[in-house]
Amino acid sequence: MASEGADETDGDSGTGATTTSRSSDAPRNPAAEPRSDAVVAARAAGPANGESVRVDSWIWSVRLVKTRSMGAAACKGGHVRVNGERVKPAHSVHVGDEVRLRHEGHERVVIVKQVIRKRVGPPVAAQCYVDNSPPPPPREAVAPAGIRDRGTGRPTKRDRRDLERLRGLPGTGPAAAPPDAHQDRDAHRDARRRTRRDPQR
Repeated sequence: MASEGADETDGDSGTGATTTSRSSDAPRNPAAEPRSDAVVAARAAGPANGESVRVDSWIWSVRLVKTRSMGAAACKGGHVRVNGERVKPAHSVHVGDEVRLRHEGHERVVIVKQVIRKRVGPPVAAQCYVDNSPPPPPREAVAPAGIRDRGTGRPTKRDRRDLERLRGLPGTGPAAAPPDAHQDRDAHRDARRRTRRDPQR
């Protein structure tokens, strides 16, 4: 005798396919069934019984920062805002909160969709928030570094100055010094030479 909820063999098809019998009094609830592995993993990483999650733990869990200590340091430095207010690392995060994080020169603006406390993979982390971050500023066009032949060794000081001139960077060597600085340096050098030749002067 097969009990309710057990697998039964479909005798009509002859393929041996199994079908699961459902109780007639238990309606099907599509919201209760997992839609994907990411949702299942996010639910497994969530807090149990309505416990709160710290903001430093949450931004680490959804991979906005690399380590939890970096998340705590960002909070202490005033780089994390929840709903427009600067928060401490122990501040609780709830679904619907707007979290702003300034990290590595880029601002991330996210809306909390799922509260989790364990670090998850990138596909799962993307399911836990809505990213409203502004696009990053365009990178300035930088001339590529000069390509040297293999085995030529390190560039000399003259080579470095030539590369800086080609890139349009301000020089830091003696070539970039004003002409009067060269004259002062030459006069000082000549005075030292004279002193070495004739110590009585």
